[in-house]
Formats: sequence, C-alpha cells, structure tokens
Amino acid sequence: MTINGTRITFRMTPFRLVLIGFSVIFLGIVAYRLVNGLQMTNLTDAWPWGLWIFIDVKLGVALAAGGFTTAGIYYVLGVKKVKSVVKPAILTAWLGYCLVGFGLLMDLGRWYGWWHPIFSWGEHSVMFELYMCVLLYTIVLTCEFAPVLFKGLGMQKISSFFTRLTAPLVIGGIALSTMHQSSLGSMYVLTLGKLNELWWTMLLPILYYSSAVAVGPAMVTCETALAGRFFRHDWDAPAMTFLAKWSGYVMTFYAVLRIADLTIRGQLSALFALDTVSLMCLLELVVGCLLPLFFFWSCKLRGREMTKTMIVRNAVLMVLGVALNRGNVVFTGMAEAAGTGYFPSMAELFLSLGLISAGILLYLFIVENFDVFPAHDRQAATSAS
Repeated sequence: MTINGTRITFRMTPFRLVLIGFSVIFLGIVAYRLVNGLQMTNLTDAWPWGLWIFIDVKLGVALAAGGFTTAGIYYVLGVKKVKSVVKPAILTAWLGYCLVGFGLLMDLGRWYGWWHPIFSWGEHSVMFELYMCVLLYTIVLTCEFAPVLFKGLGMQKISSFFTRLTAPLVIGGIALSTMHQSSLGSMYVLTLGKLNELWWTMLLPILYYSSAVAVGPAMVTCETALAGRFFRHDWDAPAMTFLAKWSGYVMTFYAVLRIADLTIRGQLSALFALDTVSLMCLLELVVGCLLPLFFFWSCKLRGREMTKTMIVRNAVLMVLGVALNRGNVVFTGMAEAAGTGYFPSMAELFLSLGLISAGILLYLFIVENFDVFPAHDRQAATSAS
C-alpha cells in the first residue's frame, strides 16, 4: 500500500502470526466483556482491582515513564548524546499509554460512562487526578510523536507544525507525569490498615515517582537492545551509558529512601520474618535494587565503564524489580486484608496477553514504516521478526 508516495509494508513472520492470533482472541473477549460486564472476571468486593489494574495501570504506567524522562533529559537538560533514543522512547510511551487507556476502559464497570469525569469534576479525588493526567498525557504523547507519523506519510507541513510545539509539549508532559506517577502511590496511602506495612508508607508517592524515573530509562535500554538485535541498529554506547548512570543514581536514591523508611518505621525486623510476605519483599529489593546497584557502583568506584552486557542486565533487573514492587503492592500486600484468594480468570489472562500482543504489533508496524531509529534501514526492519 502507498500513501502520499510512501510505501507501507508489514511482513508476516511466524512470531507476528502468533501475535495476530492472540490479538484476534483479544478482540473477541473485548466484545464479550463490553456486552456482558465484569462477570467474566474473578474480581470480587474483596479483590476489586486485579490483573488488569496491575498490568494496565500500576506496571504499564511505570514502564512507560521512559517517554517523559528521556524527553526531559534531551530537551530540558540538553543532553544531546541521548538523541538516538528519544523517538523510540516516545513511541514506546505513546503506545503504552494508549494501551493503559484501553485497559482502564475494560476495567470500568460502566465502561460507557468513561467520559463523565471530563464534565463532572471530582477535585478532591485521587482517581480524578489520575484520570485527567493520564488522558492529557496521552494526548501530549500523541502530539509529540505526530511529527514522525506525518513526516512518514509525506505531510511535511503538519509535521513541522507539531515539531514547533515540542518544547511546551515536553514541559507539559513532565508536569503531568510527575503528578500521576506519584498519585499512583497516593492511591495506596489511602489503604492504611489494609496494605501490609512493608509497603504502606506516607512516602509512597515519592517512592513511586522515583522508581518510575529510574525504570523509564531502563525500559528504553531494554527496548533499544531488542530493537538493535531484530532491526540491526547499532548500539549507541554514549547514550546507553548515560541512561545506565541516570537509572543507577536515581535507583540509589530510591533504595536509600526505601531502607531508611523501613528502618524509621520499625519494619526491618518484619523484612526478615521469612514468611511469604517478607520473602516477596526481599526478592523485590534484591532483584530490583541491590543487585543492579552492586554492579553499577562496582564499576563506578573502580572507574570502569559499564559494558553493554552489564547495562542491559542492570536494566532488566530494574524492570523486574519495579514489576515485583507493583505486583507486591497490588497482590501480596493486600492479601491478608482481603481475607480470600484471587487468581485471574482465563478471560482476564487472555485479554491482558492480547492487549500486549496488539501493542507489540503496532510497535513493529510503526518501526518498520516510519523513521523512528537513526539511519533507519527499512530492508532490515522488514526482515525482522
């Protein structure tokens, strides 16, 4: 297919066919859910927030933080060495927030009323603040990535128009992200007496925000490593090293604050109770903080540059650590207060898997056809998985 002289392609591979299969199942489940409501899930009054909230909101929003952090590093701080990863980071964030919005729609009991908060403001509600920030930031990300899309479609004037808006869009995106990343922690400040004290703290907003700022560049690093392998792009060592240092410093702040908070609140002994809850908390801290920080500071104190292998390994560990943290807050920390077990239904599992599959397909399509990476090699992209 050709649009304005631009040839649009999408090569079929076994991997992509599997993703398409999951996406088709996803569409069927979506249709069933919209007609029949949440009875297809295992959500209850004890567990009103389950797998979808964990994947779509708690984890998805955190991992999409690479958009505002990388854009802020490049446009606000003026670190030009990260230029090669700015557009991929914004693309990942944009797709991530689009999927977050769709996932939230699935989680609403009365999904057809999704527009009500726009006209009926609940100024004192954390959920209202989250709703508006996520909605507005999704619009901001759409405008930030618009120059790439319109340029690829041969619409240079429209692309130039959105390019001129870059500075205010980036500043607005940073402000909106700061608000809703921290508010995701504020949601659980309200669960005093329910969330286990290994995770409940008045510092949750700061912990959520700082961990997102650390894991955003780590997620961009993972994405860049995978894209480089499949699309044959060079590894930009200066950019990746800077992002690794950024994540290392911010994660150090997070780890010190987390341990200090546990100490001040007298929870260090509970951390070593060696029951299920404490073991999950230890796993989260070891995988997401202690191991990557050990590797990071070992190189830093010895005056050595981190290798590609170490940078990617640390990034993966940080992503896993944040995933464990968000999962522990949603599930492990709330299990005792719920008083009953929860396991997602097959519909919940396949809808989540299908949503992720659709996101990957969209990413592959855009990277294959638009100028996302420097010196984009379309032939290499077409032959990728």
